[in-house]
Amino acid sequence: MRRRRAAVAAGFCASFLLGSVLNVLFVPGSEPPRPGQPPGPSPAPAPGRRGGRGELARQIRARYEEVQRYTRGGPGPGAGRPERRRLMDLARGGPGLQRPRPPGVPRARTPPDGTLGWPPAPDPPRLGCAALRNVSGAQYVGSGYTKAVYRVRLPGGVAVALKAVDFSGHDLGSCVREFGARRGCYRLAAHKLLKEMVLLERLRHPNVLQLYGYCYQDSEDIPDTLTTITELGSPVEMIQLLQTSWEDRFRICLSLGRLLHHLAHSPLGSVTLLDFRPRQFVLVDGELKVTDLDDARVDETPCESPGDCVLEFPARNFTLQCSTQGWCQDMNEKRNLYNAYRFFFTYLLPHSAPPSLRPLLDSIVNATGELTWGVDETLAQLEKVLHLYRSGRYLQNSTNSPRAEYRRVPDTTIPQENYHCWPSYHHGGCLLSVFSLAEAMDVCESHSQCRAFVVTNQTTWTGRQLVFFKTGWSQTVSDPNKITYVRASA
Repeated sequence: MRRRRAAVAAGFCASFLLGSVLNVLFVPGSEPPRPGQPPGPSPAPAPGRRGGRGELARQIRARYEEVQRYTRGGPGPGAGRPERRRLMDLARGGPGLQRPRPPGVPRARTPPDGTLGWPPAPDPPRLGCAALRNVSGAQYVGSGYTKAVYRVRLPGGVAVALKAVDFSGHDLGSCVREFGARRGCYRLAAHKLLKEMVLLERLRHPNVLQLYGYCYQDSEDIPDTLTTITELGSPVEMIQLLQTSWEDRFRICLSLGRLLHHLAHSPLGSVTLLDFRPRQFVLVDGELKVTDLDDARVDETPCESPGDCVLEFPARNFTLQCSTQGWCQDMNEKRNLYNAYRFFFTYLLPHSAPPSLRPLLDSIVNATGELTWGVDETLAQLEKVLHLYRSGRYLQNSTNSPRAEYRRVPDTTIPQENYHCWPSYHHGGCLLSVFSLAEAMDVCESHSQCRAFVVTNQTTWTGRQLVFFKTGWSQTVSDPNKITYVRASA
């Protein structure tokens, strides 16, 4: 942790040149082993491993072949192949140690031809090393078992995320301790990053994080370290989400339903997320997007009988059918769907929803919790909720006629006289979305404190209008973008 903080600070002091930023990302966690000596304090390869470094080479080969498989799989949208670099060249030994490169512009290289049978990328990446030459505001965001994530601002002002192998991370550290081969272990870990890069490109969708580009840069003793450049999102914090409006929480569930439908019918086949937790997702302008795909899997589970098709979760298990083709039927999409239920739907869908929508929302929660629906039916029902909510049809049996008269005062607002309600879009007052003026009056009638409300010209993602509800109207000020309604009978 101290080394990471020091590296980030060093990045700020180097005028944020590309070499400086990439050195921030790739400061090694330990010195490379000297020839003929064990790698520092690391133990010898664990007993029981077949072939020591030969086993490491086998694992690298397996991950490499997996990346190749995803790269070739199906004519998906935007199916550009990443450049071939020495990182992926398993046909020859690792290059010798090179002299350290001073901070600055990375050397430009043309991808080698032919050695592994990958045709060159049809188009260059949208963003490459040149885009990172004068980045600013480098900030460490977080890390997992394999990767570290940084936030930087490009010269044009756009903030992006940079992902790289974490040299202090669990994956690289445990591999070096077992095999004592730092470069080989980097390649093993980097293939997970490469797999994620390919999947982000192959699975393009509004609810999949956008891949903007990538950069290969020599970093001290490791040649061709890989950095991916992606869209920047904010972490999913469930405690905060529970305090937001139902409309915004429903948007997240709808985003997830659309994503799972896309994964079930992707160009690669049915994709399952083996590591399905809120931390694998981010929010971008209110939309939920999956960001971590290195643990995604496309292959369905082979079987001979239903006993081979047990879907296990901490709280319960499900037994699925074994198809005549010898695959567990819909296991990938059912795993995604139940995880969506237990991590998102059960917390975000029913709570504080409009009363007339709750029976339908309860049906969605119950059906996904029992896996009686697939992703197609689940998404159809979520889209139905959106239609009812956006069109105002959910109000037909729930909105009462106003019990008081309201006087319209155009081009005015009430700056004070706020009260708190929940959930509110504004922490200092009661700001809610409404479909119509009639619904605004009904909300005011339902709040004992409400004596007036102010209709703004702001709308939510569904097109509903934002309205401030007030305790009175003793002081009004001119505002051409707002209309005040006061209770005449108060």
